[in-house]
Amino acid sequence: MTPGNNGENTPSAPQGDDDPFGYLYEDGQAAGATPPGGGGGYGYPGPRSSYHHVRAVGDRRPAYGQAQAGQQTYGQQVPQQQPQQGGHGRPNPHYTAPEAQPGGAPVTSPQYAPAGGGGRGRGPNTKGLLIAAIAVVAVVAIGIGAAMLFGGKDEDKGDDAQAGGKPSQATSVEPSEKPKKKPDEKTVELPKTDAKALQLQGGTTTASDVPGAKADGGVYVAGFDKVGAQVTWTVNGIPKDGSYSLRVNYGVPGKDSNATIFVNGKKQTRPLNMENFAHAKEGDWENGWTNTWAVVQLTKGTNTVTVSCEQSDLCGSTGANIDQMWLVKGTRG
Repeated sequence: MTPGNNGENTPSAPQGDDDPFGYLYEDGQAAGATPPGGGGGYGYPGPRSSYHHVRAVGDRRPAYGQAQAGQQTYGQQVPQQQPQQGGHGRPNPHYTAPEAQPGGAPVTSPQYAPAGGGGRGRGPNTKGLLIAAIAVVAVVAIGIGAAMLFGGKDEDKGDDAQAGGKPSQATSVEPSEKPKKKPDEKTVELPKTDAKALQLQGGTTTASDVPGAKADGGVYVAGFDKVGAQVTWTVNGIPKDGSYSLRVNYGVPGKDSNATIFVNGKKQTRPLNMENFAHAKEGDWENGWTNTWAVVQLTKGTNTVTVSCEQSDLCGSTGANIDQMWLVKGTRG
């Protein structure tokens, strides 16, 4: 080949065609473009003699010396070629799928390699799920059985009670007995005396002129209206040493009065208060009857209790009638 000479087979544009390579395209062939030299070319009849033999754009026929898709060459499978794409990613309109061509390879479903790089693929853990389901069913069955078992027993008990059967153990339990008092906690009745049993001194006498006295026969101690007047009670049967409440039933003529207490010859710090608690009018002895109390310290056994009208007491000017005396356990009135 020399300068200015493109070879003896250089194509030339057909007469009247602006494209010198129109014979390479189908639209050029339709317009009558022919290859130079009249031989077979790309898209034209005639054998292809070498790789330098050109063919039309889009022609999918195998090149010289190449096997068709699906055919084996020297014991190897030639993979099927994917369809060529046209411009801008669109399929080439002149493309013909190999399976559609005469003698093309059959279409087969793609085979995927197992997960994990080979070997048998691992699916969901159905064995674990099955075990969990069986466990749940077992728990539900046990719960239902227990409910039926114990519920049935309760219903049977209720039916027996309604039918007049034996009551349940809870309803047949008798109430516990109250604890009995110990022998040494037995209540001891404390002494009590009337006016007739008192020892009279200092001009005191017994009388029954004023109604309302509670002593036997309505007898009371009168003359307790001057200094030195006193009455003494000899008390027997005191259970133990301690403080006791001395009660005195008395009457005053509508005025307050008081006296001094001696226990076993010892003066007590608190006097015997004989106020007009009955709110009687002055001089009204009959409606002036009431009672009072004072704390005294006694010893176990026998004691003497003396009520005396002393110089500092009101009894010397007001006077008082003494009806009864008794003891109460404790220090409250």
